[in-house]
Amino acid sequence: MTDAPVKPAGAFSAWEIGLALRYLRARRKEGGVALIAIISFIGITLAVMALIVVLSIMAGFRNELLGRMLSFNGHMYVQGEVLSAFNRDAIVDRLRGVEGVVSVTPLTESQAIIRAGGQTTGAFVRGIAPADLDTMQYVDASLSDQARASFGQGAYGGDNVLIGQALADSLGLRVGDPIEIYSPTGADSAFGNLGGLNKTYRVGGTYSSGTADYDRAFIFMPLEQAQLFFGKEGVWDVIEMKVKDPDRVGDYLPAVREAAGPGGFVVDWRDKLAAFWGALKVERVAMSIILGMVVAIAALNIISGIVMLVKNKTRDIAILRTIGASPSSILRIFFMAGASIGVAGTITGLILGLLFCLNIGSIQHFLEWVFQTRLFPADVYMLNGIPAEVDPTDVFWITMWAFFMSCVASLIPSWNATRIDPVEALRFE
Repeated sequence: MTDAPVKPAGAFSAWEIGLALRYLRARRKEGGVALIAIISFIGITLAVMALIVVLSIMAGFRNELLGRMLSFNGHMYVQGEVLSAFNRDAIVDRLRGVEGVVSVTPLTESQAIIRAGGQTTGAFVRGIAPADLDTMQYVDASLSDQARASFGQGAYGGDNVLIGQALADSLGLRVGDPIEIYSPTGADSAFGNLGGLNKTYRVGGTYSSGTADYDRAFIFMPLEQAQLFFGKEGVWDVIEMKVKDPDRVGDYLPAVREAAGPGGFVVDWRDKLAAFWGALKVERVAMSIILGMVVAIAALNIISGIVMLVKNKTRDIAILRTIGASPSSILRIFFMAGASIGVAGTITGLILGLLFCLNIGSIQHFLEWVFQTRLFPADVYMLNGIPAEVDPTDVFWITMWAFFMSCVASLIPSWNATRIDPVEALRFE
């Protein structure tokens, strides 16, 4: 009876993995290999952690700032003939009935010159119905009960206006102070347009939208009063809409266009804020590329460690080859030795990065306690803390990129190990 032939071990077998891990546990005389491996591990860990933290903080700032801007401005806009159509109220009702639409607000917007406290500056006067103030989350939340109750009270909406806190500070205004508004286009009369008009209004309240540029530039006036003062009686300049998910605003466009009818021209916030949106995307891509290069540089340290390991293990390689180990086995052994450094560093950096982002508030408070200073003043940034939002897609691609670079860095010196001639390696042993 003949014995069955022994099958050779397959790729990535137990002896290859065991030998690769054993080579990483360098002896004292091979301490240089261990030191480079540790440096490579730490470098990849810190690079992956930094990439996750930076992109998460950037995403947090982006979403926070964009959310405040969209809360102030809106997500979709309807313009065109529909604004003067005889059935525009019915069209507004149809727009409110579109699935996913949260609010529909008719507005007027006019440029004006304001004069108060001996100072003169320009501003945009937005006419809005008092009932629609709550469509602007941050503005409505910052108003006092008195300001909200007095807005729109009186003939044609009354004479109370709302101004941004930044504008009030720059002009030295307080609630109840007079503010003179000059309109370059006055109201129409039987004798034609009256030309420029000016009228003294009263500061009924101040708001904070979380975006200082808007707070300095916009004044809210009751819609009926704005139509009268700027010669737009019965006229809307735009219908502003908000939807449940601004990031998916394109999905709502077909239904909104159908509801607006042929006389409505619909655009979304991506068109209105095209420059800002483009800048955010460019910044995100640029930062990803820069930090991705840091990960690549950290992974390249693996090359130095595996090159030294191959040099120190030349005799072992020669012996393995003489007893039947294939060149591919030698490649896999040193490849796994190098790749394991990258994999361990990537996983450690991933865990540390996620823990940092999830506990960024506690870390901020701890650093403020240590250095006895406010690292993120709320009165400057309009935020209570550093925002960080972890994007699972970003985490996935960061992890894949770190794995890929670790494998590439391990493959190059491992390939050179397969080219060692056993005869030449053992000649002087």
